[in-house]
Amino acid sequence: MVGRADEGSLARLKAEFGRELRRLREAAGMTQKALGRRVSYHRVSVTQVESGRQNFSRQFVEQVEAALDAQGKLFAIYEQIEAARGRQLRSAGPLHHGSLPAGKVEDVDQAVAASQQEWRSVRRHLNGHRAELARVAAELYPPELRLEGTPLLVRPEWIPAQPVDLADIKLGWVEGRQPQSVDGTEPEAARVLPLRTADYRYDRYTSAVRYLDSPTLFENRPSYRLLDVDWSDDMGRMSFGLAAYFDKLDVSEALGHELAEAQLRLTEKDGRVREVGWKRVPFRRIIGDSFDMEHLPVIPAVTTLTLCRDRAAGTAAFLLHWRNPEFVATAGGVYDVIPAGEFQPSSVAPWDQVNDFDLWRNIVREFSEELLGTPEHDGSRSTPIDYDSWPFYRSLERARATGQLGAFCLGVGLDALTLAATILTVVVIDDDVFEKVFGEIVRANAEGITVTTLDGQRSASGIPFTEYNVRRLLTSEPMASPGAACIALAWRHREALLRA
Repeated sequence: MVGRADEGSLARLKAEFGRELRRLREAAGMTQKALGRRVSYHRVSVTQVESGRQNFSRQFVEQVEAALDAQGKLFAIYEQIEAARGRQLRSAGPLHHGSLPAGKVEDVDQAVAASQQEWRSVRRHLNGHRAELARVAAELYPPELRLEGTPLLVRPEWIPAQPVDLADIKLGWVEGRQPQSVDGTEPEAARVLPLRTADYRYDRYTSAVRYLDSPTLFENRPSYRLLDVDWSDDMGRMSFGLAAYFDKLDVSEALGHELAEAQLRLTEKDGRVREVGWKRVPFRRIIGDSFDMEHLPVIPAVTTLTLCRDRAAGTAAFLLHWRNPEFVATAGGVYDVIPAGEFQPSSVAPWDQVNDFDLWRNIVREFSEELLGTPEHDGSRSTPIDYDSWPFYRSLERARATGQLGAFCLGVGLDALTLAATILTVVVIDDDVFEKVFGEIVRANAEGITVTTLDGQRSASGIPFTEYNVRRLLTSEPMASPGAACIALAWRHREALLRA
């Protein structure tokens, strides 16, 4: 367990750093907002650092040193902070084991092995109970921030009053590095990291996953980071910058792991779980406003409910996807709608960052991978995708142009368990077009299994889109939060969607 002396020393040093930063800033005649702009941090983050309440990185210190011509004064305090953090981490066991055993080398090896094994056990619990844990996490937040019937967190202004056609959403691009106050290297996050050696823990959650529990698909790819969203006049606007996929996982999966560990500790012998309170999730607690896009990296996936519409009958059907936790890094062990994937370029090439910056193109790539079984766009190509010449894309575009297919956005939300963001979408396609374009969909793909029935209920195009099935999935089945939200919102707007 972390010694009180180390905790007190760290707190005193952070307060000292904050006072010195404020002194230097005021001596330079800068406001907190002006300094924040110089170092690409939000004014609130500068305020929090100056008050000693927020952690910060070496990069932040380098930037403020240069901006304020601090001549090493801030670095001197920062080195003391890092030394105190090192003492804190070396004295903290992964699950409150206390100090490592002294003496025999084999004892040290056993302690490292035990730490890693316990981390794996918690991660297995996380992957096996994500739906349940998401509902536990949702209870930490006020009802007005939860989408009714789901464990998805939303700000009212993130959800449009009606579904918005993807063609009516303007995507904007913001160049340069964007502020990020939380990155998963905080001492509070280190509590969920296993030992790598006797003296050091893994430095990030993704490092632990890579070496101790790596799924089949696990690559740190460029990703689009959401910076702003606005819905007005039946139109949409979203602004993005560039980030990396692991920027998301280092925070989101650590948050999920922390809550899974807390739940395990609170589980009674009879299997009942006591309430998980905020005091048991310190990493989640330091995040504060989960919707502050400058504080927390909002690197969204795009989750799509596919509704196959029978125009004559006025009904629809849909498919589900069981995501195998051995194949995927996030949202494994649950049902989700299909397709779903990260909003990211198809490769690391600069031209693909431009060519693939489109919600509809992202959805079509996921359709081809998850329903047709085509290989994942893994970044191995040297040329951009020629969408206009791709027969599959052209078929869907023709259906869209003739009104046989509609693609809509339902809003943006955060999974309560991991605070991972998702752009919620729905594609409504006439059943005859679906059959013609997709033909025989694959049963299994690189991420899991396609589900076409529910208790034997099945229409020609999948699971009937009925009130009974919607209610059952939202209340009785292990659904991923974004998938549950897509189903709930699509049901709310079913009349408009099926008429579209």
